[in-house]
Amino acid sequence: MNLDPHYYPAASKRTVTFGKRGMVATSQSLAAQVGANILRQGGNAIDAAIATAAALTVVEPTSNGIGSDAFALVWVKGKLHGLNASGRAPKGISCEGVRDKGHTEMPAHGLVPVTVPGAPGAWAALSERFGKLPFETLMAPAAELADEGYAVLPTASRLWAQAHTRYGQYDSPEFAPWFEHFAPEGHAPKPGDVWRSPEMAKTLRAIGETRAKAFYEGELADAMDAFSQKHGGFLRKEDLAAFTPEWVDPISVRYRGHDIWEIPPNGSGLIALQALGILDAMGDEPRDPVESVHRRIEATKLGYVDGLRYITEREHMTPSVEQMLSPGYLKQRSELIGHDAIDPLHGNPLMGGTVYLSTADDEGNMVSFIQSNFEGFGSGIVVPGTGISLQNRGWSFSLDEEHANVLRPGKRTYHTIIPGFITKDDQAVGPFGVMGGYMQPQGHVQVVANMLEDHLNPQAALDLPRWKWVEGKTVEVEPGFPDHLAQALERRGHRIVRCTDGLTFGRGQIILRNPENGILQGGTEPRADGAVLPV
Repeated sequence: MNLDPHYYPAASKRTVTFGKRGMVATSQSLAAQVGANILRQGGNAIDAAIATAAALTVVEPTSNGIGSDAFALVWVKGKLHGLNASGRAPKGISCEGVRDKGHTEMPAHGLVPVTVPGAPGAWAALSERFGKLPFETLMAPAAELADEGYAVLPTASRLWAQAHTRYGQYDSPEFAPWFEHFAPEGHAPKPGDVWRSPEMAKTLRAIGETRAKAFYEGELADAMDAFSQKHGGFLRKEDLAAFTPEWVDPISVRYRGHDIWEIPPNGSGLIALQALGILDAMGDEPRDPVESVHRRIEATKLGYVDGLRYITEREHMTPSVEQMLSPGYLKQRSELIGHDAIDPLHGNPLMGGTVYLSTADDEGNMVSFIQSNFEGFGSGIVVPGTGISLQNRGWSFSLDEEHANVLRPGKRTYHTIIPGFITKDDQAVGPFGVMGGYMQPQGHVQVVANMLEDHLNPQAALDLPRWKWVEGKTVEVEPGFPDHLAQALERRGHRIVRCTDGLTFGRGQIILRNPENGILQGGTEPRADGAVLPV
């Protein structure tokens, strides 16, 4: 039978998942199985997150890879820890150097936008500080998947085909290894096709055996350096050797009696916190669903224009994070929200395409973890013989010397990927996240409000049709978004654009713990090929 794996004429229902001993939720079912198996082997939630993340580089290379960046929020022994494993710009790059290559702005693809990959360093740092099982054991399942191959799932197949077209526009030899590695038969794999990568398997084992030193100091670093030099890139072995993940203090706002936590800048979680803080400053939401959605859209817009104006590396930011989250400023911003849609402008606080996973174990540990190439496969660059696809995170830098996020050697750029976490009364409620480029803060606002304001369970919160602010008064809505709400929002001045699928509206996971009995409940994204597996 020739059956279409992308055609679903009837809406399906997935119920919330419950578990007792542990849980893993992510966007690809094989990766979720890897994490669940690690828990069964005696690993903790941190071990499961690391193994799942490594597996995702193999089974969902359309959204992340060994050359990705990563962030994590980790709840251990009553304390929330943050890890920023985003890489810095090469020491040899500059605005002038990029312009000398013929660019008037940072390019999206090729070697120029490649910054130091942080994901392998994140895995090693998490394992060293909080893991139980040997690091090599955590890399083994991903290497096995790469060696033996797996059947490609529908969502990944669609994204793979888009990448094949995207990189096909370039005739530069630096892109040839991507096609040799990810499209060896001349096309992207179709749903059900088996894809394998012995090169990735070898690389993952080397990372496991050396606790990632091979990636930053050894033969893999040599390979990245040599390929970058050969094709005019800026990344060098010295940049890789200098990389160290940074443990950071998470930042938060209060929303509906809960504390919502994000990684501080250079991550963009500040946008979600501003939006939720603005909503909380407005008081209780009315029962009118049109007014509720309108307020959430407007608050998100106000958070976004501030974020895009000011967010960069924390030490380079003016205003400060504290000023942007001050109750007085959030109240001031909330007063801009009225009956009609606004064309948002940034305020002045000085006056007053990613994979996401969550894990939990029976010791009370919980992890919110995200890693990304940025746009799909990232830069379109694969280092020959290694299976390392390099991210294009430097695309977010500006060449405008007056911009807060201007390119500088050794600087970390504005980052779209953000893990989230909820606590109440200094106790863990649980990890949540919605991947998807600039959709992510908007996804965070929506799923948090769906749970804490609308009282939906994790699966229902993820299932609800989403909206996405684009610019000005333009808001995209996905299929299934109610017509009566769309029409009512139009009457308030929003320009509503209905999309034909939900692929650009983010893909998320949630795990929550009942504080009374420790029972876990989780949801997984209906817009992806994922699974939430109890142990």
